[in-house]
Amino acid sequence: MALAADAYDPEMAPSRVVRPKLDWPHALRALRRLLANKDDTTQVFEIMRALNGQATARGYHQLLGTVQGGRIAYEREEFAQRLMDDAWLDAFAEGTVGAAYREFVRSERLSAEGLAEVSREGLAAIEDPHPYAWFGRRTRDVHDIWHILSGYHRDALGEACLVAFSYAQTKGLGWLLIAVGAGFRSLTAPKQPYIRAIWQGYRRGKAARWLLGEDYHKLMAEPLASARRRLNITPATIYDNIPADQRDLVVTG
Repeated sequence: MALAADAYDPEMAPSRVVRPKLDWPHALRALRRLLANKDDTTQVFEIMRALNGQATARGYHQLLGTVQGGRIAYEREEFAQRLMDDAWLDAFAEGTVGAAYREFVRSERLSAEGLAEVSREGLAAIEDPHPYAWFGRRTRDVHDIWHILSGYHRDALGEACLVAFSYAQTKGLGWLLIAVGAGFRSLTAPKQPYIRAIWQGYRRGKAARWLLGEDYHKLMAEPLASARRRLNITPATIYDNIPADQRDLVVTG
């Protein structure tokens, strides 16, 4: 009976979480630098450091409350290492999430380790030996997989839509700040439904299943179309209808 009394209760855990202090001035300075140069990814992690600590802690406890989350948290795999395994990526059949990810990172000359290195510059604590830091690394490492699942590319609008999607998924205020900043900046750009596209990104993220609770080993082997249906990720209709040569103007126009 003592074991039952001491059983993990995901509803109670967030109240015991140490809540990091929000640093809005630092986040706003980093946002200005990011909007001036969308490729300055370090600023994204500066914003995350300033605003997302509470959401990361809550997300970790939410993971523990899922059917497979306890196992995932117990194993505490560093997924970036798996994503850097070329043999593992090459094994995915065409049409799967893993194959789409493989094509994405190789065509864009990206790497999970490269993103991890940038994150360490803007958020040194992400390497701490702590469950919350591990969950932050997990969130970072699946970012490009969310590009695949959501259908958003790496242009400025695609990133803005994906951060809105990510805010809906994580409730991290850093994601919200970037999405709002991009939305305001788009008001000076040529007339395209940028704000509607970003808002749709939020709505799509809110409607989808909670992606941070997924077993990514299984997910990567799923057919992409089937995974999107299972996860209730609807088409990015507004984003898709904006010409590709207009999508960077959401920030740089």
